[in-house]
Amino acid sequence: MADQMIEYELGDVDLLSGETLRSAVLVAKSWGRLSAERDNVIVLPTYYTGTHEGYAPLVGPGNVFDTDRYFVVSPNLFGNGESTSPSNAVDANSGPRFPQVDVYDNVLCQHRLLTENLDVTNIQLVAGWSMGAIQAFHWAVAFPDLVQRILPWCGSARCSPHNQVFLAGVEAALRADPIYADGHYDVPPEVGLKAFGRVYCGWAYSQTFFRDALWRKLGFETLDDLLSFWEADHLEWDANDLLAKLRSWHTADVGKWCQSGGGYEQALSSIRAQAIVMPSRTDLYFPPEDSVVEVEHIPNAELRIIESAWGHCAGGPGRDAGAMVQLHSAVKELLAH
Repeated sequence: MADQMIEYELGDVDLLSGETLRSAVLVAKSWGRLSAERDNVIVLPTYYTGTHEGYAPLVGPGNVFDTDRYFVVSPNLFGNGESTSPSNAVDANSGPRFPQVDVYDNVLCQHRLLTENLDVTNIQLVAGWSMGAIQAFHWAVAFPDLVQRILPWCGSARCSPHNQVFLAGVEAALRADPIYADGHYDVPPEVGLKAFGRVYCGWAYSQTFFRDALWRKLGFETLDDLLSFWEADHLEWDANDLLAKLRSWHTADVGKWCQSGGGYEQALSSIRAQAIVMPSRTDLYFPPEDSVVEVEHIPNAELRIIESAWGHCAGGPGRDAGAMVQLHSAVKELLAH
């Protein structure tokens, strides 16, 4: 099985919210070859404002996720414009009619893709950056017999209150554009999208990144050049798609898997997968202090902090070379066990 795109038709999906996602399609990219035993699998769930292609710098022969040995699958989040999203859903779910899709729902549907469509029998590793990390934690809680290892980097097992405040701020910036019209826009709300991107930029990096003008390493001559890039980048996204994914992020919590009501701590304690949890030292969304709490509750977990001044973006695939070296070392060590 060579590299390929997968479009898996799920039919109507009943969601945790009580709503239904009609005619749902989960799109994924795979690299490498699935073993005869169908057990050499690495799963890389996508992150916010990213698709499967975002992981491409880390995937390939001899790379961080080595396709000489592993079959790597990257399923796209609902709402990211690849899998079913406000911008491509059937009329009943299009635009502002898109239902509330939880990370819980995403992971259940990804499990269907892996087990029903690909007949996977064992997952060696679930790893991911940011919202990909959030999904990795969910995978470990939901399917302990299937997932052997997780490596969430620059992410958490639930969205913290401070993180929710950030998300509320960027959402408000977008919604303030009158063109947005509560999602019923006929043309893109460009003013709102630019504001969304400009606010987002201030949180994506660290104070040290800005103090030391590290944006120059990205090829920008001035700080405003960096902000303009973030504006332009967000103009490429559909506004309702951005907010659909944002709602999934905002409501994320592994405690939802605990039917007994034990919540977040009980869910973490139930994880049987071996874990290396890798926050960035300077991440403003997912600070190391949150990861310390998580690792204290996961039986077989290690905290390994990424030393970087790039904030949350330290974890962006291929962005900060030093951070990627740290990530590669952790992946090799984890898969060696």
